[in-house]
Amino acid sequence: MAGGPSTPALAVAVCEAGGLGFLAAGYRSTSQLQEEMATVRAGTRAGFGVNVFAPPVAPADAEAVEAYARRLGPLASRAGVELGEPCFDRDQFDEKVQLLGEEPPAVVSFTFGCPDRDSIERLRSHGAEVWVTITDVEEAAEARDAGADALVAQGVEAGGHRGSFVDREGRVEHGLLSLLQLVRAEVDLPLIASGGIMTGRGVAAVLAAGAVAAQLGTAFMLCPEAGTSAAHSRAISSARPTGLTRAFSGRLARGIVNRWQHQHTGDAPLAYPEVHHLTSPLRAKAREAGDEDGINLWAGETHALAEVRPAAEVVARLDGEARQALSSATGAWSATE
Repeated sequence: MAGGPSTPALAVAVCEAGGLGFLAAGYRSTSQLQEEMATVRAGTRAGFGVNVFAPPVAPADAEAVEAYARRLGPLASRAGVELGEPCFDRDQFDEKVQLLGEEPPAVVSFTFGCPDRDSIERLRSHGAEVWVTITDVEEAAEARDAGADALVAQGVEAGGHRGSFVDREGRVEHGLLSLLQLVRAEVDLPLIASGGIMTGRGVAAVLAAGAVAAQLGTAFMLCPEAGTSAAHSRAISSARPTGLTRAFSGRLARGIVNRWQHQHTGDAPLAYPEVHHLTSPLRAKAREAGDEDGINLWAGETHALAEVRPAAEVVARLDGEARQALSSATGAWSATE
């Protein structure tokens, strides 16, 4: 939920309602993250989490990025903006990890890769649990061996970027229930299930499949506390299909299909964060204009089930539905014995 929807107000509301609210560190400077953490701490005494993007290993193919820039040139000209500089950076990863060690939240989670054992141990020594997002069994084993406390198992149904350690062509993208079963058979760490969960029945399903908790994103994007743009909110409220694309950031992600995604998914190179920076001014202009066809509409497959209601009500609904679903399932199982 980096890049807008994640706000301190949303994290506070979820924490106060009994959930574990998260802040997105991605696309924030270290000082901005520090300010947002202070805002959350001023709003709740409950523990909260911070999600950090692990840095890419190496720069992308410059020629591939330049070719994509040429394809996007006419689109930028029509919008009256210049494309951004396709630079390679680490999103202040080291500085953010240092901050999180000095001012540790309850949980620090990592996406796009697994930190080294020393980084994980430093965070743990200061009292933070370390979670790592994984998308296959090999990543799960690597995170376990590095000392992670828990794994966020992200199914392909999830909205936004795939959390894979390495984005590459030809990857097998597992659905959430398949992923939970595969990882549970090989790795003995707590699993947090993520991807396409929008209802309490979905929460109950992943708990029955071996997860200890469920992580939801799209379900909260229409809450008044979220920073979701008006154009993005309209798309989430629709029944439009989603698809996987690298067209906006150069990294595989799931979004609601619009004109940009439809026209440029086949052209976009494997080039994150270069493409993210390249397209950022164009997307910002479209967002200001309320143009749904000019922005990334990150959302999970079940986005049409999102509701416009306060975050505390969403948490309460999920809790009540999950308890009822688990009770009904237990009763049904008992009746067949």
